[in-house]
Formats: sequence, C-alpha cells, structure tokens
Amino acid sequence: MFDAARARIASYERLTRTLKALEPQWLTVRGEVVAARGPVLEVSGLHGFAPVGTLCRVETSAPVMGEVIGFRDGVHLVMLYGKAEGVAPATRVTLAGGEPARPDAGWLGRIVDGFGRPLDTAKHGVLAPGAEAVSLLADPPRATERRAVGPRLETGTHVFNTFLPLCRGQRLGLFAGSGVGKSTLLAHLAARVEIDVAVIGLIGERGREVREFVERTLGPEGLARSVVVVATSDDPPLLKRRALYLATALAEHFRDRGRQVLLLVDSLTRFAEAHRDIAMAAGEPPSARSFPPSTFSQLAHLVERSGPGRECETSGDITALYTVLVQGSDQEEPLADAVRGLLDGHVVLDREIAERGRYPAIDVLRSISRTLPFCASEEENGLLGQARRRMTLHREMETMLRLGAYRPGTDAETDAAIAAHEPMEKFLATGAERPAVAESFGFLKMILNQTASPAAGGRPQRRQGPAR
Repeated sequence: MFDAARARIASYERLTRTLKALEPQWLTVRGEVVAARGPVLEVSGLHGFAPVGTLCRVETSAPVMGEVIGFRDGVHLVMLYGKAEGVAPATRVTLAGGEPARPDAGWLGRIVDGFGRPLDTAKHGVLAPGAEAVSLLADPPRATERRAVGPRLETGTHVFNTFLPLCRGQRLGLFAGSGVGKSTLLAHLAARVEIDVAVIGLIGERGREVREFVERTLGPEGLARSVVVVATSDDPPLLKRRALYLATALAEHFRDRGRQVLLLVDSLTRFAEAHRDIAMAAGEPPSARSFPPSTFSQLAHLVERSGPGRECETSGDITALYTVLVQGSDQEEPLADAVRGLLDGHVVLDREIAERGRYPAIDVLRSISRTLPFCASEEENGLLGQARRRMTLHREMETMLRLGAYRPGTDAETDAAIAAHEPMEKFLATGAERPAVAESFGFLKMILNQTASPAAGGRPQRRQGPAR
C-alpha cells in the first residue's frame, strides 16, 4: 500500500515538473474559491504552482488581483488587493505573473503606486519602463562589503546641520504623534538635502494630503528630483506593504547606478500595521502589542536594505529617514523601541513644542545622531556640548521661572541659559534661508558668545539656591 502511494506521489511530481517546464502560453493554472473570510480567500487547485508571494487574478465580473500569503489544510490563502464583492464559491482564480517595475531616470518627478503604475497620468501621461526590473525583496549588501558611513551632508536646516547631523548612508528615525509636522519636515529635507535623487514613500497617508504634500510642501523643486510612491490609508494592507517594498527597491536602483539617494518614508508604523494584518490573516499569532514576531524581522530586513553602498566606485549610498507614529506620544512602545534599535539615531518631535509654534518641533535634548562626535570637529563638538548644557539647565529651571521663583543674578550659568533660550528657539526653527553647515555653526557660536555671562572673566559663579 505504501509503495503504491509513493508511486502516485512520484508520478504527480513528475507531471508537475513537466507542466512547469511548458511555455507560459501553453499553461494556464486555475484554482477555485472554496471559502472566503473577509479579504482572504481559500483557493483549491494551485498545489505545486503557487508559492507564497505569487500574484493571482480572481475572475469576478470586475477581476481583482490577489497574492498568496500562505496555505493551510490543502488550500492556498489568497489575500485581495481590492474588495471581495462578487466573489462566490467556485469563482476561478488564475495565476498572474504581473509586470515587474522597470524604473529609469524618467521616473523622476512622477507619482506611482505600489505596482509602479503612474497616478499622475492626467498631467504627465504614461510612464515609460526602463531596461531592467527591480526586485521588491532584494537582500541588503553584506556587512563586510559595505563602506563606512560617509561625510556630513548639507541639509539647509540649522538643527540638522548642528545638533543632529545627517551623514551619507545614515539612517535616522523621526518619532512623533500625529499632526506634529513629520510630513512637512520630510518635504523640507527632500528639497534641501545635498543628494542626487529622493525617493519618498507615503504609506497609509490620507488621500487628500497627497496632492497637498506634493504641490505645496514638496514643491516643484523637490519633486523634480524625486519619485513619490503612494499607498493611501484606504488602500488594502498588501498594497501598503508593496508600496514600501517598491520605494526601497527604487532607492536601490538609483544607488546601484552611483547616485546619492535620500529615502524618506512616512510612515514605518503604517507598514508594520499592514504587515500585521497580513501575517495574522495567514494565521500567525500576535505577540508584542498585537504585532506578530515576523513584523520585527521584516522591519530589520527593510531598514538594512538602506544605508552605505558597497565598497566600489560604481555604488552610491542610501541615506534614509523613517517616521514612526508613536501612539499617545509613548516613546517606549514596542514598535518604537524596536525601530530605535535598528537606526543610527532618532529625532523626537514634541507636541508641546509644536503647540507653541516652533517648527520643526524637534526636542533636541531627547534626540540624538549616532554619527556624533565623529563627524564634527573638536571646536564644533565643544559648541554643541555648551549649547546642550544651557538648554538642559533652562529646562530644569523652567518651572521656577514660570513661578517667578528665580532672581536674575543669582547664578551665572542660569542667567546665560535664560538669555540664550529665545535666540536658540529662533535658531532651531526652519525658515526660508538655507544655511550651510559652517554658517549654522557660526550662528550657534554667536548666540553662545552674546548670551554668555561676564562673571569672573568668563568663569561661571558658584551655583546658589533660588531666592526666597
């Protein structure tokens, strides 16, 4: 009996290999729907032909695309890229290879979806494909083949030129709640940072804000050297995840052609939520804050694909900024904590700072760039240390200052911190000017010198208690 069963299995495998070897025009693999649970269909008849990640076409009256996300009890689990209306028992499902994205320089200035299809055809027409297809799930360069993080980039923004330097090939995270100015900050950087190409992934963005972001915030100058990949908040989880895969693949495409690339992603949290929906639909159990374990490995793989390029003359680098939407401004939630450990620095945007009208609303004292102190000179590091000490002291004394419990002249360091507060707030705000790194440090030095206490030849007086 067992020999007969093994013989049948071997015969089936030989038949499967023979069918797979046939030319595509001679082979159409069809399955049929046996069950539907929300956006996930159970499909029979695809055994041996549809590994995880295979694209399918569900043949309803208005055909809809799907993707194999797993298999269970002899059936394939197919998640839809659209709505399940019209799906019925025995609805046919056929394999669809799908045309891979083929980017080239003509994609700059364009807006595309997760499949590389243009979303701005009314204004710019069709999008011509390039010569080579990109892989959505490429492996990152090996650690031993990568060059080190490169020199500091000109960002045209005081805070990133000084306190939070952005170096070539570095990966920074922007951590903030909703409505604190993450998208605006990303657009400013896309237009100002010293790079060749910007790839912007808007993942889970509100639909009405996409055009506003592109036309007003990013502007013609920023868009001209950018490719924008969009998946709006009402798109299915598969499309949101695919959009970030494509954005990363586009950055790799330009990097491998020697370009310096800035990858801006808003937001990594929406990608993680989309992957959570897909993984749980495939049967993976939840763990930390309902995120299944594969979410964190996916994030690590995705982030590792950016960074310095290979140690060769023909490769560029991918400098990346990822936004992380923290729930209730909780900077220690599992997702934020995991992402912080994967990146080369984190920038915290604070709602209280935004509410008092200073943009970008970066809390400098809670933010750090891990390229310091190595990317700055000894003099620059001295200025940054002095400025941070004054900002820290002002924060410590803030409650007493509001209550009027501090008397000017009591302590020289505190007087200097108070005098420097308003100039520093103006310094940290982004304006129309686009300062170079040297100019930013020149302004910072001037602020510190003009607000220094003249006590005892420049030496700080002994700290005393507050006036009673």
